[in-house]
Amino acid sequence: MIASMTGFGQSDGAIDGMVWTWEVRSVNNRGLDVRLKLPPAFDALEALIRADTAQLVHRGSLTITLTVRRAERAALVLDQLQLANLLAMVQDVAAQIPGAAPPRPEAMLAMPGVLRTATADEVGITPEQLDAVRSGFATALSRLMLARAEEGARLHAVVTGQLTQISSLRTDAQQEAAVLPATLQARLLASLQPLLADTTLSPDRLAQEVALLATRADVQEELDRLASHIEGAEALLTAAGPVGRRFDFLVQEFMREANTLCAKSASIPLTRLGLGMKASIEQMREQVQNVE
Repeated sequence: MIASMTGFGQSDGAIDGMVWTWEVRSVNNRGLDVRLKLPPAFDALEALIRADTAQLVHRGSLTITLTVRRAERAALVLDQLQLANLLAMVQDVAAQIPGAAPPRPEAMLAMPGVLRTATADEVGITPEQLDAVRSGFATALSRLMLARAEEGARLHAVVTGQLTQISSLRTDAQQEAAVLPATLQARLLASLQPLLADTTLSPDRLAQEVALLATRADVQEELDRLASHIEGAEALLTAAGPVGRRFDFLVQEFMREANTLCAKSASIPLTRLGLGMKASIEQMREQVQNVE
């Protein structure tokens, strides 16, 4: 069953007072593009996450985000640089005010930015925590794959219906092409009738002209190739592994044959059938753009 390139997966977890959330979003793309948003303390996971992703995902643009917070009371850190800057400003002001009292420590600590919440790398991450977070990513990735598979099932149903429609139009075109020589003969006789009021046209000569017109308007080769493309598309729908690129190329071949059929058409019904095929092929192309 084909898979879509669109999906979303999420997982949450906690260990030793640390709570994390993974979010994995995927949209269509010509190749595999992975964009990671990790807290600084988790940079060591980047290569592992990319490798884990590449094992399961072959195409798509993925945005992977890790959010981490502390479940227990947050640790505080004294920002030495901010404190030094603040002390320098206080001393400058005190120098201009004779007899000014020195600043109280609790007042200095209450100033914005002097005390702040510790970041994850300042608190420190243990190997056990890294392993747990990576395991949580595996869960989010599996949920993404499930979402892509479910969307792929929907695509499978839609594309199958479009192939059925294209096949039906092709069958009608085959029938129209079969009666085309007779249609061309009647049309030729009707156009020549005013010129042949006093002259008899040789049946052999008429047959030659009709054969020439029919040869120029022959679309059997295009119809045969369309039948082959339909079989190829049906096979791709049940093929294992990523088939999106092959399917995209095949849809281009569908459109090439439909364009040629319309260009060579010598009857209005056949042209209408060709235009109907082009519309269905274009609709199928829009769906195939999202197949992995």
